[in-house]
Amino acid sequence: MKTTLKSDEQHIICELQCEASNREKVKELLLELVEPARSEVGCLYYDLYQKIEEPNTFYILDGWVNEQAVDEHTQHPNVPKVMEHLSPLLLYPPKITLSNRVSDPS
Repeated sequence: MKTTLKSDEQHIICELQCEASNREKVKELLLELVEPARSEVGCLYYDLYQKIEEPNTFYILDGWVNEQAVDEHTQHPNVPKVMEHLSPLLLYPPKITLSNRVSDPS
């Protein structure tokens, strides 16, 4: 794989919200996304978080080497497979925030 610039990186915050009755199933399904994504070419990191004061809210924070890696991730067979079961349990579609790094990495 060719070297990419930090400015080419794409970082994503994905917010997902569910009812309390679906919380454990949603968490279980979201965890099914983590390891396959981490093994994808171009993945810098892929982590799942649960909001402390609102435990029905989850965040996926992930970073990719470039836009192409993001596009390839969305086409990975695991993503639609999990989303098929996850989507009906969410209060609204995932809220996606896409960003580029503007600070120097520490």
